[in-house]
Amino acid sequence: MARYKEIKPNLAANSGSLLLHHFFDRKYLPFAKATKRRSDLDEYTFGKHIRETFGNRELRSITSEEIDQWKLLQVQQGYKPATINKHSSVLRRILSLAKKWRHIESNPYDNVVIKDLDVGDFVQRFLTPDEISRLLSEAKRSKHPYIYHLIRLLILTGARKSEVRLARWCDVNFSNRELFVPVSKNGRSRKVVLSTEAIRVLGEIRITSNELGLTQGNRDWIITNPRTKKPYTCFHHAFDRVRTKAALPSIRIHDLRHTFASLLVNNGATIYEVQKLLGHHHISMTERYAHLFPNTLSDRVEIIAQAIDWPTSRD
Repeated sequence: MARYKEIKPNLAANSGSLLLHHFFDRKYLPFAKATKRRSDLDEYTFGKHIRETFGNRELRSITSEEIDQWKLLQVQQGYKPATINKHSSVLRRILSLAKKWRHIESNPYDNVVIKDLDVGDFVQRFLTPDEISRLLSEAKRSKHPYIYHLIRLLILTGARKSEVRLARWCDVNFSNRELFVPVSKNGRSRKVVLSTEAIRVLGEIRITSNELGLTQGNRDWIITNPRTKKPYTCFHHAFDRVRTKAALPSIRIHDLRHTFASLLVNNGATIYEVQKLLGHHHISMTERYAHLFPNTLSDRVEIIAQAIDWPTSRD
């Protein structure tokens, strides 16, 4: 019987001398596109924050000290800790894959001194009725054709910005009053429940799109950039102008989702209902709103006393 010689990966042949940008473009990015929901974010981060510093470096030549210095430079440039952590996470994943595929013997990221930067405690921000009114008033005055509709829709549904930004008309079931999200943040599909007012906002979006001469077939995006005929890449600049004029500079678009949750709680929704409406896979994500729920435990224990037919006491 013929004997076959075992072929072992040759690290040198596999090229630690491969340049980082070649590894990213030819190997990592195709892999990310096939396995990640938002590979475009990795592509953007690498192009803007990694390529210039490490792109022309051989994989095996990148050191942990240089990665630490790269992080410190971003701190000096004024980037927020959470943003730096996101940049670092992309570089760590790239180098980790290079190690797994035996392009390098070790991941220099394993020996960095500066791990993830402290981003502080999670801060929830809920808009008051007055703040909602101010924000909507300024949004209605905005020159952006959709920002007013977007803000209303996010407050009314608790949807994530991307869930609305990338939605198509075929995803809306008007009979069941649901917006189908094929892939949500947790990687699963979900359905966003639409109220009567949310349905009305969608109707107003149709009117706006008609005025802009945009097509609205089943495969068309609900909110289409009239210039590119594609979904908007972001709404940051338009939202920033609106919040600034409304004297709410610290408000983020994601806070509209928090506000949706707080309004539910304050009007009697249970934590399980909030979980379903927000599309949280684990209840632990919803428990961040637990402090908003009224303390009804004292009332609940009275249920037992009232549910039992106690024998009358003897004289």
